[in-house]
Amino acid sequence: MKTVVEPLEGNKVKLSVEIDEQEFEKALDSAFRRIAREVRIPGFRPGKAPRRVLEARLGKEAARQEALREALPDYYAQAVRDQDVDAIAAPEIDITAGQESGPVAFDAVVEVRPQLKLAGYQGLRISIPRPEVTEEDIQGQIDRLRDNFGELVTIARPARDKDFATIDLVGTRHGEPVAGMTTDDFLYEIGSGTVVPELDEQLRGARAGDIFKFTTEMPDGPVTFQILVKEVKEKVLPEVSDEWASEASEFDTVDELKADLVKRMQAIKQLQSQLALRSQAVEALGELVPEDPPETLIQAELQRRAHDLEHRIQAQGATLEQYLEATGQTQEELVAELREGAVQAVRADLALRAVADEEAIEPTEEEVDAEIVRLAERMGTKPDKLRRDLQRAEQMPAIRSDLRKSKALEWIIDHVEVVDEEGHPIDRALLQPLQPEAEQPPPEEPQPQEPQPQEPQPQEPQPQEPQSEEIATPQA
Repeated sequence: MKTVVEPLEGNKVKLSVEIDEQEFEKALDSAFRRIAREVRIPGFRPGKAPRRVLEARLGKEAARQEALREALPDYYAQAVRDQDVDAIAAPEIDITAGQESGPVAFDAVVEVRPQLKLAGYQGLRISIPRPEVTEEDIQGQIDRLRDNFGELVTIARPARDKDFATIDLVGTRHGEPVAGMTTDDFLYEIGSGTVVPELDEQLRGARAGDIFKFTTEMPDGPVTFQILVKEVKEKVLPEVSDEWASEASEFDTVDELKADLVKRMQAIKQLQSQLALRSQAVEALGELVPEDPPETLIQAELQRRAHDLEHRIQAQGATLEQYLEATGQTQEELVAELREGAVQAVRADLALRAVADEEAIEPTEEEVDAEIVRLAERMGTKPDKLRRDLQRAEQMPAIRSDLRKSKALEWIIDHVEVVDEEGHPIDRALLQPLQPEAEQPPPEEPQPQEPQPQEPQPQEPQPQEPQSEEIATPQA
């Protein structure tokens, strides 16, 4: 088989393929065998009629057309492999010779992945948060832990944000009680916004004994709330002392507690900085792509993302309609969001391939072997079997391509300039991989001992979804 590749406009190539008669005879033999299984010839069992008999009864035309229909996709695939053509769409095939007799020839026009010349990737500058723990970070964690042990104390002053009010709440619509909108002795944190915004507005400045009423719009129509303020309390936090530290954590002193917090927070900040560096490096690299990516690649990535989202929604026992309702999106907005991500992903993919080409980056056989082992462990199979399966499915080039892009990204990360939000250089030693003991996800903030029971908190009504703040996990 002979193949000639000719570049065309519009990011396409034309493969001109020729198959001599001797090679095409194999396809003809296969076609006659398939036909023999499908037709009944007197005196022969199904599939046993010889070719010469079939030719005499049916002629060569039907078998030749069958052979062309079945063999051309294989000839095309072989030509693509032989010429290392990176096709990204289905080809348009035109048979130019051999439809009736003789050698077979065809042209295949196909869109290919563009090969870019990427300018500016050597001088990228990436801004990330500094991976260092500040005194403010430490104090914030200490205050969160203190908040767990705060005591509610009755006050006489007007209520303000962060205070707690014990209230009776009655919600009605057209004079009738609304389900879930009525409760007594409800302990509510002012400013939390977990019921309706008007409730916080009314409670600011309120005192015990105040009664007020307001009407607000809800999804099912307006609701009138009547509120009785029974008590106002503020949360008093404990003093920071060694005694408190031993009660609130596994440590005996405040210094030991702070040292542990620094260690945990440093691990989290380091990991977040590493992730930010990789993410922003990919994004910055994609922005260097000088032209819009082929729509074929965008649509393929869009379909992949939509399929992945659909599986995740189904895994949660939900439907697309429920997902759209929960996220407040229309289907058109969701598609637009998925498409935007697809475009960014395709641009990054093309950019990484361009860097790998320019820097002559290729995975070693040892790296390929290690990737096969890693994938086999994840899939619960043996590496040798996985390699054979990948080879049969012709997926080994994809494995090498992914490794090549991964190495290109590592090259970029090693060569970019890394600065903080103010433009100051960041010491790369702070971005080194975590030590073995920190490879696992950092544990939560020290678990407090069981605090003494304080103010009981009745079941909260939920006219709208309340938002809760994670307290125990150190924030970077």
